[in-house]
Amino acid sequence: MKTFDLDGRIAGWRGPVLAALLTLIAGLPGLLLLPPLDRDESRFAQATSQMLESGDYVDIRYQDEPRWKKPVGIYWMQAIAVGLTSDVEDREIAPYRIPSLLGAMLAAWAVAWAGSAMLGSRVGFFGGAIMGATFLLSTEAGIAKTDAMLCGATTLAMAALARIYMATKAGERPMRPHKLLFWIGIGLSILIKGPIGFLVVALAIIALSIWDRNIKWLYRLGWGWGLPLVALMVGPWAIAITIATDGGFWREAIGGDLAPKIAGAHESHSGFPGMYLLLAPLLFFPSTLLLPAAVSTGWSRRAEPAIRFLVCWLVPGWLMFELAPTKLWHYTLPTFGALALLAAATLAQPIGKVSRITGAVLGAFAALLIIGITVYGLTVYGTSTAQTWAALTVVTALAAGAMGGFLLLNRAPVAALVASLAFGIVAHAALSGTIRQLRPLAIAPQLEKALEAADLHPRQGRTPGPVAITGFHEPSFVFLTGRDTDLTDAQGAAEALAEGRPAIVEGRDADAFRAAAARLGVSGRAVGTVNGYNYSAGDPVSLTVYAPPPRNGNGAAAAGAE
Repeated sequence: MKTFDLDGRIAGWRGPVLAALLTLIAGLPGLLLLPPLDRDESRFAQATSQMLESGDYVDIRYQDEPRWKKPVGIYWMQAIAVGLTSDVEDREIAPYRIPSLLGAMLAAWAVAWAGSAMLGSRVGFFGGAIMGATFLLSTEAGIAKTDAMLCGATTLAMAALARIYMATKAGERPMRPHKLLFWIGIGLSILIKGPIGFLVVALAIIALSIWDRNIKWLYRLGWGWGLPLVALMVGPWAIAITIATDGGFWREAIGGDLAPKIAGAHESHSGFPGMYLLLAPLLFFPSTLLLPAAVSTGWSRRAEPAIRFLVCWLVPGWLMFELAPTKLWHYTLPTFGALALLAAATLAQPIGKVSRITGAVLGAFAALLIIGITVYGLTVYGTSTAQTWAALTVVTALAAGAMGGFLLLNRAPVAALVASLAFGIVAHAALSGTIRQLRPLAIAPQLEKALEAADLHPRQGRTPGPVAITGFHEPSFVFLTGRDTDLTDAQGAAEALAEGRPAIVEGRDADAFRAAAARLGVSGRAVGTVNGYNYSAGDPVSLTVYAPPPRNGNGAAAAGAE
């Protein structure tokens, strides 16, 4: 009877490719199942759709407002994805998410590629698999914004840097393709999110050079052609946006976005030092059970060049995000590649009793957190159709924590990891399905359906557009109904009806809307009501869709209540 030869099946190029495919499986359910999310995702998608509609691929706009917070990289990638797989008129969110999924796959591939050279093909493959299956990366893989692709670009740069560093430590000449990938990763990270990826790389380089008391290895990075390559990647658009906005992009991106995040908690996204450490068990799930052993490995084997490199990749970047006053859950994602490889490296040696017990407890705790979140969502916002998805989430999350912990405690860490990964990936997919069925949270899709049912959607072309809406001014609705969507107040909604356009009125604006409609001598016909919870604003909403009154022979709206 033949035995399964894992090392043979993941040797060479196979391990990184399999890690990327595992990431595809983990991230695809979120990409396909989740509705357009508020607020960042829908803002990115809407700005990209306006690029496609206008043909202006330099200036970034959301409706009529400039969106000068991030560079253009992710918008270009989304535009290419939509152009190749869909039509901008379809207003489907999935094509806009494709670059994020590809970025997550790139990150897992890069982790496995670097790890196989640093610590062996088995550690490399498991490191890539751990990376791709983490709840944080597989969630970002299904959201159309910058973070998964930033992680991919930064991880690519760090993986190439690892290959260069290990070659110099072995007295070998670094390969030119590795240098090329390093500089391409730097250039992409800058095009996607400015200096963030570069800072993670720079801090790692500084830490390594100080720890080794050696900067000579830095001479092998190919500065003479690498920096011009980055300038060639970033420079043309930087010049074009400077000219197009008369320098306004840089004033807003640096003075209005980056600087406030450094100076204080920007846009109420505050946190405390140590927040990411507390979140790590949840965000690193389902491989949480290896976190204590990863920390132990980083300390006990720090003299090894490969482990030292991973520690210098992880710790300085993580501390930078911990000390920054503005905090969002995904900020530490560019350092997760190092954590994944440290976790995988623990499989090569026996794991101590304390690490096994602590890992089992943390894994169970993370699973219980996911179960608690699922049950809360089902209880407060759920419908009967969400129960099956929620039950699958609970069962598989519990299995990932319990079975993984049991096997780890019984000195079977590889089996523990495989079981946790398998059940964890299913749990993440089921959680995406659960969220999809929490209809009170999906307000914009419900409004779109109400408009379509009444033949009022601008895409149907049966009534003049655009739709006017009060109260619920979220980007998800703008994305689904188009750039010209009229985000207005009660007076504006009444004026829209007078112009023959549909209006949507939030319950708190109802009295003012009726008064304004009476003054204008116009009233519409209520054709639907959507009740839900605006999770971005933290408020329940009740939105009534009004069809405009029929128009008389002179083209004027008929007066009177209906």
